[in-house]
Amino acid sequence: MYSIALSEEATQFFEAASAKLQERLDRAFEQIKTNPRFHLNIKTLKGNYAGYYRYRVGDYRIVYSIDDQTMRVLVNIIAHRSEVYDS
Repeated sequence: MYSIALSEEATQFFEAASAKLQERLDRAFEQIKTNPRFHLNIKTLKGNYAGYYRYRVGDYRIVYSIDDQTMRVLVNIIAHRSEVYDS
């Protein structure tokens, strides 16, 4: 199982989110820990975000990278879908 680490930006978003959204994000993190590459809500990103993955949580997106050497997932961005790729 992978561990999850949040960037400063992702941590700020998570802490400011409503309790309901935090709960949904926690469920997504559990899924990502189990298998960070394969799920209906996971997509491999391309272009400027090559090497990153996206997990869809309703209208929100979790953008993360995977380090297989350390079995760690770094959550870089959590944002509304209209803003996530502007970061």
